[in-house]
Amino acid sequence: MAYAAVSSLEQTIDRLLNSSHISIAQNSSPQIIELLYKEVRSLREALRQFNARRSTVNVKMVKTLEVEIIVAVHKFEDVIEFHVADQFHSQSEEKQEETTNHPPLALFSVDVQEIKQDIDSFIETANKMNKAYAHELCNPSPEENEDACAVRSRIAFDGNESNMVGLSDLFIKIKDQLGENSSQSKGMIFILCGMAGIGKTTLAKKLFHEPSIASHFSRRVFVKIGPKYRLVDILVDILKQLNPGIEETNILNGDELVLLAELKSMVYQSLKKLRYLIVLDDVWNRELISELRELFPEDNNGSRVLLTTRLQQIAEWKKYNVPFLNKKESWDLLRQKVFGEESCSFGLEKAGKKIAENCEGLPLTIITVADILSKAEKTTEYWNKVADDKQDSVYKDAYAQISTILYPSYDYLDQHLKACFLYLGAFPQNHMISLYDMINLWSVEGFRDSETATYPGMVTTFTDGANYYFFELYSQNVVMYDEKICGYRLHSSFWYLCNKEAVETKFFYALNGLVDGLSEDIKNQRRLSIRNSILFAIKDVRDSIAEVSTVRSLLCTGPNHQYPVPMDLKHLRLLKVLEARMVFIEFPMEVAKLFQLRYLYIVYDRSIPPSISKLSNLEYLIVHRHLSIKKYDETLSYLPIEIWKMKELKSLQILGRDLPCPCEGSLLPNLVQLFGVSHQSCTKDVFEKIPNLEVLMIRIELAPNANYEPLSIFDHISHLPRLKILNCAIANPVFFTEVVTPLAPLSELPSSLTKLTLKGLGYKWEEMSKISVLPNLKYLKLECFAFRGPTWEVHDNEFQSLMSLSIEDNDLEHWTFQSYSCMPMLMLVDIEHCYKLKAIPVTTFNTLLNEIEIVDCDPMVVRCAKNLKTDWDDKHGEESSLVLIVRSSWDDGSIHA
Repeated sequence: MAYAAVSSLEQTIDRLLNSSHISIAQNSSPQIIELLYKEVRSLREALRQFNARRSTVNVKMVKTLEVEIIVAVHKFEDVIEFHVADQFHSQSEEKQEETTNHPPLALFSVDVQEIKQDIDSFIETANKMNKAYAHELCNPSPEENEDACAVRSRIAFDGNESNMVGLSDLFIKIKDQLGENSSQSKGMIFILCGMAGIGKTTLAKKLFHEPSIASHFSRRVFVKIGPKYRLVDILVDILKQLNPGIEETNILNGDELVLLAELKSMVYQSLKKLRYLIVLDDVWNRELISELRELFPEDNNGSRVLLTTRLQQIAEWKKYNVPFLNKKESWDLLRQKVFGEESCSFGLEKAGKKIAENCEGLPLTIITVADILSKAEKTTEYWNKVADDKQDSVYKDAYAQISTILYPSYDYLDQHLKACFLYLGAFPQNHMISLYDMINLWSVEGFRDSETATYPGMVTTFTDGANYYFFELYSQNVVMYDEKICGYRLHSSFWYLCNKEAVETKFFYALNGLVDGLSEDIKNQRRLSIRNSILFAIKDVRDSIAEVSTVRSLLCTGPNHQYPVPMDLKHLRLLKVLEARMVFIEFPMEVAKLFQLRYLYIVYDRSIPPSISKLSNLEYLIVHRHLSIKKYDETLSYLPIEIWKMKELKSLQILGRDLPCPCEGSLLPNLVQLFGVSHQSCTKDVFEKIPNLEVLMIRIELAPNANYEPLSIFDHISHLPRLKILNCAIANPVFFTEVVTPLAPLSELPSSLTKLTLKGLGYKWEEMSKISVLPNLKYLKLECFAFRGPTWEVHDNEFQSLMSLSIEDNDLEHWTFQSYSCMPMLMLVDIEHCYKLKAIPVTTFNTLLNEIEIVDCDPMVVRCAKNLKTDWDDKHGEESSLVLIVRSSWDDGSIHA
């Protein structure tokens, strides 16, 4: 967590240098701050070098140094922020008499000369820590005889194939392809990819020992790699399995570089002209695969290389994602491990199915829980207790046992991703995390790294840079993604790991109410997470913090509390993040005194007071309504005019509220996200004052039984030249017999758009021509009669960049392509609840297509999709990657064709 601590300090100093409302006092030397900034960046860069040297360093010694860095950085950051806060409050009091009730944002100065001694001392300390850390990376201390990463899989299936619960179909498919001759197969390398504990090694071992596989290959080699390896050891292991009589001492002689070259030559020559199978288990390094690949001769004789890995980005060859078990498979595995051939009573079976479901489809968790249950009492009362409580000690004991297997997935994350991953654990177990909410929190916490924009292929916009972090975590199989709601969550096994690591590193502390010894636990914590019992936990915090606290983040992350909770924040002067998912009857005025606050989430139904503008550092403002169902109110709710003074704002989520008409000179130059406004905010005056907006989500509630005047939603959208994501929904659409719409014709949309979601707008399909020409549009989602009418013809050269198309709840009957050049980049087609549609026009000419999903549609559409799947498989053979998913609301689960 040293990297996160240093990044946070860097952000603090950067704000001090570049703030629009803070200046360095004239008697201070700005050079000292710039020197400090340079030293902190240098320290962060030294920490970043750990990524490249992770496999060779003494991890224990490095982590000891990182703890020292964290302590020093936190102590110095406290000095700076307390000093800035003191100067702000003293100057504010002086100016109070000169202002009215709601003073404008004023420039105030910070005299850094008063803390020059602290700055000089820290620069010296940081320089020493930098050198010590860099030296340890380049000249690692000798390690004790331990290999924390030499973990073994706990998943072991007995003998025959039928006992391989949930993996049998995949086993048969891969077995057949491994055994094919080269004339029938173009691929040589196969990948088994998935989360830790999902069964990759088990499946690889089963394939390796399968009699038909053993007889097909003249040589077979199984090598365990792991995240920490030596290439020499791997090559020696391969040679010893190829030549069982060879002595290791005969090959480990001479200069290391010469030896390595000789070993590579020996491996290549030993495999030449043989039909071989090499299994490389638990691969973590892409460069290693490229290096080894050159040593495996491809003689077109059916030789195969099978890799298992947790990392998606390694897999550029034929890849098989090992799936989680479904509910039935989970119970079958649990029952098999607990009872074997014995029978199971109905009462235990009912509870056991719930216990198995609580393991969330991960075989390693299921087997470990089964092992614990098999040693405990097999009574219905006990099993029901375990089934009804996901926090039961049985699960906790299981997660503790498997944490050594999961830990490398966290430990080998790049430095800039570790804090992002742990932060997910601050939310409740199984909590689905909004993409935007989380990337905004990461940003304000200082976790997001400006250097990520320099990675190959990275787009430098705010939104794409943030998505990169989630993409990296997802590609390393440590988070799970729900495509339907664009949300992420942690598997409970990783959630437990995050919380355990957070306690050990003091990254965050979770309160659940009525905790003994709380004062000592909270002391020196920087983040507090309240996941339930908000009323009691807030009281505990208030009672335990008797003096000014160093807490920077207070996350009330549980469900919205139904009743008002008194908030006393006077001791939390350095608070940067306040996520308060509790109802406020009156706006909490003490919040306006939190000068350092940068992220505010509250649940509040009334008007936002002008005093909100006192939060001059605020970057993220999220105001949700408590009542999800309410009568239509024709009285529009606007934010106060003072909102235009908040120059640091980057994101506004204000469901049911609108931006007021700006005054002369108003501008929000940093605003990149705007959620929840109605068409009333879609004016030329408003859009011109938010020129850097990248994400806009519009929500419209139409008055019932009203005489519709055409709503000009998109007339001025061209004034947002950087807009990338646009979502516009009518919450309560009203449609007439004829295809009419309460909207003005669709205007020209910005060419910068990459993602467009429309819902309930009722446009005629002819209006689609305004969308089809967008050069950068990659994702298009049409929901709830976004367009109406029986016929949609896609014309030549339309949607040239579109990769994903989703149509839900529509009266479309005939959908056609004018030619094969339509939608050439299309990869995913999702058709749901389109009951009148008879066919889909995509064909095998859409060469990039890899997934079609059909949900609750006419059987003719399903038949059309299945025919396309058959034609595709015939055309591409074993290289076919097209997945067809057919689902029905009345079925349990999905059918993959």
